[in-house]
Amino acid sequence: MKKIMAIGEALIDFIPEESGKAMKDVCGFQPAVGGAPANVCGAYRKLGGPAEMITQLGDDPFGDKIIQEFLHYDIGTAHVLRTDEANTSLAFVALKDDGNREFSFYRKPGADMLMSADVIRKEWFTDSAVLHFCSVSLGDFPMKDAHKKAIKYAKEAGAIISFDPNIRLPLWKNAEDLKAAILEFIPKAHILKVSDEEIEFITGKKTVEEAKDQLFTGDVQMVVYTKGADGAECYTRNAKASAKGHKVDAFDTTGAGDAFIGSFLYQLSADGIDACSLADVSAEKMETYLEFSNRYCAKSVLKAGAIASYPTMDEM
Repeated sequence: MKKIMAIGEALIDFIPEESGKAMKDVCGFQPAVGGAPANVCGAYRKLGGPAEMITQLGDDPFGDKIIQEFLHYDIGTAHVLRTDEANTSLAFVALKDDGNREFSFYRKPGADMLMSADVIRKEWFTDSAVLHFCSVSLGDFPMKDAHKKAIKYAKEAGAIISFDPNIRLPLWKNAEDLKAAILEFIPKAHILKVSDEEIEFITGKKTVEEAKDQLFTGDVQMVVYTKGADGAECYTRNAKASAKGHKVDAFDTTGAGDAFIGSFLYQLSADGIDACSLADVSAEKMETYLEFSNRYCAKSVLKAGAIASYPTMDEM
C-alpha cells in the first residue's frame, strides 16, 4: 500500500484535566502530540497504511516528545527537521461541556513556520498516494512556500492532494488573510474537506449545495463535507453520497475531523484510487467511505487527545 505524506505543523496540544471550563479557569493540562497534518498521518498509520510527516520541530524537549510519539506509532520521521531558531509550537485547549474547544497558541514563531522550501526534495514523494495539508501553516512565512513545492512534487509523482482548511482564526492577524490563503490553495487540491462550521466563512454561502460550484475550482475533483454528529456528504462533479453520523457522548473532539479525513484517505488508497480516477468514484463507494469514517470519528472522540484516541483497524 502506498504512503500518505502530510506537511505542516506538528505540535503539543495541552489538554485540560477538567472539562466545562474556560481556558482561564482550567487548573491543569496534560500534553498530547497533535497538529492536524500529524493527526491525519496518525489515523492513516493506525489503520495500517504507511505515513510520513514533513515538518520542523524545535531543538527542545517538546520536539523530542513528538519524535518519540511518531516513532511509537511508526510514523516516518525522515523528513522531520530540527532547529534552534524557534521552539516547538504549543496549543492549549479548553473543553466546553459539549466537547468543543477553545484554543490558545504559543507559536510566534513556531519551529514549523520556519521550514524552508529549499529543504523539500522531489524524491521524497516517490510511491506516495496522498499529500495532505491544512491552512495553519499557510501564513506569510517560509512554510507556505514549502507547501507549494511539496504540492508540485507530489502532483508530479501522481499523488492525490488533500486540503482541509481547518480554520484557526486566533493564529491569523485578521480573517481576511486566512480566507485569502484558503482560496489561494483550494485550486491546488484534488480533495477538499470542509466542515459545516467552515463553509460560510470560505464561500459566503450557508449550505454546501449552494457553495459547491465555487468549491469545484482548479484541480478539485472531490468535496468532502462533514457535519459532526449529523454525518457527512461527499461530492464529485457527477455524483453525490451521504451517510448519517453516530451520536456519542463526546469526551474530547480534538482531532476528530483529522480522524475522519485520515480514515477517508486510507480507504481511497486501499482501493487504489489515484488523482486520475478520483472523479469517477461511484456514489455507492463514496457512501461506504463516509460510513466507515463516521464510525471512526465517533470512536475517536470517546478518549482524550488525537492520535492516541484513534482506533486501529482491529478495534474497528
